[in-house]
Amino acid sequence: MIADANRYEPRSNDTVLDFARLYGASILPARPYHPQDKAKAESAVQIVERWIMARLRHQQFASVHEVNVAIAPLLARRNKKLFQKPPGIRASTFAEIDAPALLPLPLQRYEMAHFKTVKLHIDYHVDVDRHRYSVPHSLVGQVLEARLTTAVVELRDQRVAIHTRNSRQGGYSTTATHMPAEHRSQMECTQQRLIHWGDSICPTAEAVTRLVAEKKHTEHAYRACLGLLSLAKRYGKLRLEAASMLALQIGAVSSAMCATS
Repeated sequence: MIADANRYEPRSNDTVLDFARLYGASILPARPYHPQDKAKAESAVQIVERWIMARLRHQQFASVHEVNVAIAPLLARRNKKLFQKPPGIRASTFAEIDAPALLPLPLQRYEMAHFKTVKLHIDYHVDVDRHRYSVPHSLVGQVLEARLTTAVVELRDQRVAIHTRNSRQGGYSTTATHMPAEHRSQMECTQQRLIHWGDSICPTAEAVTRLVAEKKHTEHAYRACLGLLSLAKRYGKLRLEAASMLALQIGAVSSAMCATS
């Protein structure tokens, strides 16, 4: 619940803040071991334990629904009891003060979300659980916040992209509007440059061409090509040339295959 238990400025975690944002609420964390900071909440819990649950302690229930049905009339009775000192009852105080300040509920219930920080790569995709999701290419190189639910991946810098979550590892979810109309001059790597790099390590250029041809979108092959070409620094051009030739012969071109060869 609390991401930073600072004595003076405690901060709730991202999931709690996301929940509060959806319902238009504010979260003010109490100091640890200071129940007086939330006396109203502590008192309400005490009332439920002493006045309501004590009356149900000898009963047995088979489901949470049965418990709620038993609690409802007791709670209504409790809210109609007069305060000991202030005038009125809890029900009338709620109607006069709290009810007018309440906002309408959102159309959809809150779905538990988790957050992670992701960086937008040169192919304008981010990795989330080994699946890649597109973001507008103008944001290449930036760090974004990913909001993850069971159904949706939302990439946020004031929500720049949203995708249906996909569990297929190694796959791509690409939105056409995120793609540039043609190879961009501002992008450091292009298909032509990658193949040009491979020209000095034949037949690696052919392997690069094969990697590009296998992808639905050219940009999806960029990182695979970079991984292949980086092997020249690690193992030398001669070994990469031999590994590329073997990979082409058996039809299994990838940086991982060449590294093991």
